[in-house]
Amino acid sequence: MRNEVFSNISKIIQRDSKVTTYKFALLRGVIDIIQDNSPYISFPDGRVNFPLGLLIEKWMLYYYPILESSEYIPQSHGETNLAFEAPFKLIIAQYNKRGGFSAFYNDLKNKGIPNDLHLEFKSLAKKIAFTITRMPMRYIGRSISNDFYSIFQYEPGPIVKVSLSIDAEFLINTYGTFSIPIDYYEAFQFLGSFISGQDSILFKWAEFSVNASGKKLSIEKVIGEVLKGPITERDVAESKQIFKSILRNEGNVFCVWTGKPITSYDVDHLIPFSVWKNNDLWNLLPSEAKTNNNKRDKIPSIELIESRKESILYYWELLNQHQPQRFQKEIQISLLGNNPFSTWQETAFEHLQISCNYLINNRGYAEWKI
Repeated sequence: MRNEVFSNISKIIQRDSKVTTYKFALLRGVIDIIQDNSPYISFPDGRVNFPLGLLIEKWMLYYYPILESSEYIPQSHGETNLAFEAPFKLIIAQYNKRGGFSAFYNDLKNKGIPNDLHLEFKSLAKKIAFTITRMPMRYIGRSISNDFYSIFQYEPGPIVKVSLSIDAEFLINTYGTFSIPIDYYEAFQFLGSFISGQDSILFKWAEFSVNASGKKLSIEKVIGEVLKGPITERDVAESKQIFKSILRNEGNVFCVWTGKPITSYDVDHLIPFSVWKNNDLWNLLPSEAKTNNNKRDKIPSIELIESRKESILYYWELLNQHQPQRFQKEIQISLLGNNPFSTWQETAFEHLQISCNYLINNRGYAEWKI
């Protein structure tokens, strides 16, 4: 197994398109099938084959409670519905009268879908199969390759016209197979449960707390509390006041990324807030609104940071002059560590570059260049 595979998986999770939750559902489904050690998995020609029907079943079980929820849980940006939402809601409405999610699962695994729902179920399965193979399978890996289907490959199966029972086995026998490279299979096999499963540290923490409470608490409740952090919102108010003062005194504020003079500006998180919830003064610098919008959640490249070194250090010096106590405490902890403050400019700038390089090349976040 090559280290490159782990880096690629990280890049896929961070960089690949996030218009819908399809990518997450595909990766979770593959990991779960591998962790189940399914006997349907085969290993021809250096790739690993799976029945697409197993993945269709997983998607049904993932999205049923989401679409059934009385509280709207967005699965795509904007007003767009999931491609299979309408036929799925028809099934959910029918099962609301027949025992709900558990009854659906039992029928899917054991008893078979009732005869009067065969058409609706087949329509749903066909729509999910089309969505999986034409969307996330097609595009996953585009952040590391320009090719479509660069990781996942799909092989349609024979059309089954007659089946006595419509259930999970029907899905497996009807919808062909998909495959992934064996390196990715091995990575998901060894680390999959830590990525998405019940061996993840947060799940184990929550499970411990639930058991210690005598099961008075739920896993969901504990995870919600464990994930709470002290910084939940962008806080740029103090930085904005400092830069307004500069504008009054000196007449110009310059965009840290383009060097253009600006009178209306955003305060940009140098390392994006979505990546690192950090509102330190050194991380908040003035940017032209259009440029800030283009940057969004991307990490500035090492070359870009180097080219803007003079501008970054200029603003750091101003922040140190206006708020020395806060600035020095924050930059010491975040960028200087045990290094003395006497040489803070070069040390902090170098560590900023190291941090951005790590986020781009090791964690897989998208790189930003003007």
